[in-house]
Amino acid sequence: MSADFRRVIGDEEMRLFADLTGDTNPLHFDDDFAERSRFGGRIVHGMCTAALISTVIGTRLPGPGCIYLSQTLRFTAPVRPGDEIVARAVVDRLIPERRRVEFETTCSVGDQIVLAGRALAQSLPAGGRLSGGPVGLDGSHP
Repeated sequence: MSADFRRVIGDEEMRLFADLTGDTNPLHFDDDFAERSRFGGRIVHGMCTAALISTVIGTRLPGPGCIYLSQTLRFTAPVRPGDEIVARAVVDRLIPERRRVEFETTCSVGDQIVLAGRALAQSLPAGGRLSGGPVGLDGSHP
C-alpha cells in the first residue's frame, strides 16, 4: 500500500519557506553564489522537500488524525527551483497492537530519487484519542 503527493516548488514557495524557517542560505537565493557551489546553481531547501512526506502521511496514508513519530532522511540529489517533486510513502510494516505503521519514504524528481528514508506513524482509534493518556514524543505513554 502506498500514497503520494506532487508539488512544484518554485521561487515563491522557497521564499515562503525561508520566511517561515529563517533559512536564507544563499544556495537557495543567490544565483552567483550558488553557481560557484558544487551544485552549479540554486537548490530548493532540503527540508522543504522533506516536508512533502509529512503531507503524504498526514493527509493520505494513514491520513488525518495520525501522529508522525519519527523520520530518517538521506538527501541523494539536489532539487532545483521549478522541479516537480513526488513524495511517496510505502507501507513497510504494520504494528497493529500499537496502531503503528512503518514506511519507506522517498521524494523523486522525474525518475531520480532525491531523498530516501523511513518514517513511523501512529493512527488514532475512532474518536481521536489513544487509551492510556497523552503520548510522548517517542510514542510512549508517560
